Amino acid sequence: MRCISCENLSWKIICKTCQKNLLTPSFNKRELEKDFFVYSFYGYEEVKKLLNTKYEFYGDKIFNILGKLAFKKFALNFEFDKLLTAIPIDDHTRHQFSQSAILTKHLKSKYIKPKYTTLKATNIIKYAGKDLKFRQKNKRKFKYSGKSNLKIILVDDLVTSGLTILEAKKVLEKNGCEVIFALTLSDAKF
Repeated sequence: MRCISCENLSWKIICKTCQKNLLTPSFNKRELEKDFFVYSFYGYEEVKKLLNTKYEFYGDKIFNILGKLAFKKFALNFEFDKLLTAIPIDDHTRHQFSQSAILTKHLKSKYIKPKYTTLKATNIIKYAGKDLKFRQKNKRKFKYSGKSNLKIILVDDLVTSGLTILEAKKVLEKNGCEVIFALTLSDAKF
């Protein structure tokens, strides 16, 4: 097999050298609304090719590597005074896998408990390549089926305008949850 980044022979889909040299996460913080932040690990241009593998049969392997490099490292160094619940945004499988669920899996720690299939979009329209006006007009219309009174970390693969995260946050708050912050793999403005 060849590394999809450098094309050298490798046992992994992304070789250890590329994981170390090209995929070292940096931490970015963006305020989406007053006192509510989304934290990301990569700029969009850094991982654009890798993010687009969510449409490929091998994308789950890529997202597992990225999850280990960024989300797992975050979880190992994160402390909080209460247990937080990590909820992936819209983690059903439109493709062969759910990238947000894979990333959420890597957050499991003493302070973070992943919870799956509780926040679903009822409008499955695709946002890829669409402008802000289109996104504002075509909301995801999330439905939450989980417990109330949870402190939550929202998880997604990419933040662009932030509309999806803010819509998910509102739905969770209407259901009695407190969203502490959001985590994404990449930020399109970073």
